[in-house]
Amino acid sequence: MAARAWLWAMLGLLAANLAQAQAPVLGNRPGDFSSPVLLAADEVTYDQEAGIVSASGNVELAQGERVLLADRVSYSVADSIVTASGNVSLLEPSGEVLFAEFVELDSALSTGFIENLRLLLSDDSRFAANEARRDANERTELSRAVYSPCEICIGRALAPLWQLKAVKIVHDGRKREIRYQDAVLEVFGLPVAYTPFFRHADPSVRRQSGFLAPNFGQSSTLGATVQVPYFFNLAPERDLTLEPIFTSKEGVVLAGEYRSLTRDGRYRFEGSITQADRRDDNGDRLDEREIRGHIRGDGRFEIDQYRRWGFNLARSTDDTYLKRYRLGGGENLVSSLFAQDIRGRNFAGATAYAFQGLRQDDDPGLTPLVLPLLEYSYSSEPRWAGSLLRFDASAVALHRSESTDTRRITLEGGWQLPYVTSAGEVITLTASLRGDGYWVNGPVDPSRPDDPAENGVSGRVVPRLVADWRYPLAATAGTSMPVIEPIVQAVLAPYTGSGPDIPNEDSQTLEFDDTNLFGLNRFPGFDRIESGPRLNVGVKNSVYTETGGYYSVLLGQVLRAKADDSFGPTTGLDDERSDYVARIVLSPAPFLDLTERVRFDRDDLSLRRHEIYATVGPRWLRLQALYVQLDRELTPDGLAAREEVALLGRAQLTPYWAALAESRRDLTEDGGAIRNGVSFEYLDECIGVLFGVRRDFTRDRDLEPSTSYGFRVVFRNLG
Repeated sequence: MAARAWLWAMLGLLAANLAQAQAPVLGNRPGDFSSPVLLAADEVTYDQEAGIVSASGNVELAQGERVLLADRVSYSVADSIVTASGNVSLLEPSGEVLFAEFVELDSALSTGFIENLRLLLSDDSRFAANEARRDANERTELSRAVYSPCEICIGRALAPLWQLKAVKIVHDGRKREIRYQDAVLEVFGLPVAYTPFFRHADPSVRRQSGFLAPNFGQSSTLGATVQVPYFFNLAPERDLTLEPIFTSKEGVVLAGEYRSLTRDGRYRFEGSITQADRRDDNGDRLDEREIRGHIRGDGRFEIDQYRRWGFNLARSTDDTYLKRYRLGGGENLVSSLFAQDIRGRNFAGATAYAFQGLRQDDDPGLTPLVLPLLEYSYSSEPRWAGSLLRFDASAVALHRSESTDTRRITLEGGWQLPYVTSAGEVITLTASLRGDGYWVNGPVDPSRPDDPAENGVSGRVVPRLVADWRYPLAATAGTSMPVIEPIVQAVLAPYTGSGPDIPNEDSQTLEFDDTNLFGLNRFPGFDRIESGPRLNVGVKNSVYTETGGYYSVLLGQVLRAKADDSFGPTTGLDDERSDYVARIVLSPAPFLDLTERVRFDRDDLSLRRHEIYATVGPRWLRLQALYVQLDRELTPDGLAAREEVALLGRAQLTPYWAALAESRRDLTEDGGAIRNGVSFEYLDECIGVLFGVRRDFTRDRDLEPSTSYGFRVVFRNLG
């Protein structure tokens, strides 16, 4: 058996002793190696007369960062040409691997001729060709070639899921792109599309200008739709995407998005515009055209490690535009500009808000402009016996074009002392003093211009003492640990509440449930204050299992010295005894997570509010459910009684196929279906397919109930 031979820099030494009169090959001087060469083989011979070094048997030739493996390798010193045959593999510095039966390359292993090429790129996509040529400009030209990022798996056809066949493919390493001539797209081995010329980015490119995957759809309101995005790579830190929507019934909607990173942060804008037929509230076309559109944006910027500022922008030309063209929406659009300073426990901020209501009864003249909202919060480090000092300040000015302007300032200071007894009781004592000042300018009712309750200066001062007592009791029961925790919160405050001179801008609705059972002020804003002495009482029972399961039940009620007329008659808080609120949480294993919230009438225990949030099933079959039932209005100006259920399910049918379904329904007597939808998606290593159908049953002026279909195919690496 031939001894294994090692030659270090052998080819370079041989080349130095040979005549230098040979013509260059592919731009290289004979025997010119840019770095030492390592050759390893079972057998190495040198024909001095012919000037040829031959190696056979497990040959490994390393030149710089390139490594050539083959059964047989020969090197012509005179021509500076390396030929290799038999199980040839060439490892490139970029991570690509070339496989072939025969190669003829220059001494740097970078240019030359390749026969029966198979090329594995760094992202595992593949080329195959009858032959290929590589030149000094990092261009590889493949003849009768195929490209695909798909793996050939058992159970599929011999052909990959999709592939591009072309008469010629050029892989340009410097431009980092792949170009095709006379290309045919095959899916499951069947030709589906042809193009005389096509190109896309090299897999090593993260960002490049070009078309993105289009979206196809059909709806009863817009007709057939096609959205064709085009991405502009303006700079490494900036890009622009134009994504016009072509519709058969409503013309063209020009849409786009601009994104940018700066030294201090980032910002983004997106919007759309179209010229459409004007419609009346019944959806009938009128004999005139109108411009419709929207704009959204946001930005976040750092001034230093403590201070930051930013903005949010959301505006639309009219109330139904966003829903009609399926561009998002909701019932309100909120724009804001803010600045913040956060230092440890302390916060200071200034914000301005502008709102646009999208409901039919929204009146822009009554919608306030908030300019400014100022906030400050201070919390001390722990002091004597762990006590804390805090101070909060808030000021706001609301401006309206056709109604009352309101200005408010609030100052509140407090002291808190936490204490744990030797028996394990947790006691927290809190003392606070709050003052509010208001200036109202302009009557709500024009027929009462001199009403002092609606025009002038007013204020209030509210002291408050709070004692919070909790006694968690834990035990061990087998592999579980039950914990029972009674809670009593005593609040002592005067009956100063909200007189007729205090406006109500931010506390018009109220939801009483387990989340604010132990809240010191259950109103969501500043304008209304819960007053009078009261007890918030409850008991919480939890069980923790060894396997990570969790169970919890909370039941509680509010007890007052006398009724508080600050609360509406349907809130459950207006009497000396409140309604009962409860929460049940069940999470025994990853396949079940259920939270149920209920509110029982204090007299007959009838359900006045019922909510269920549940996620059920293993990972391959997940069902999410939401159920909400409100027996009657929360407040006189609040939400109406309703009963609604929403279901969302996902089933992973196979490793590649998944099905999704959703349904939302109004269960009240005059209700019905709100929205139904189903979609299917296919996703593997080289292709993504999404198809869905959705039916919306709601009507909003010119927006009628509609059925829409959507279809999208994304080919990996093609945009």
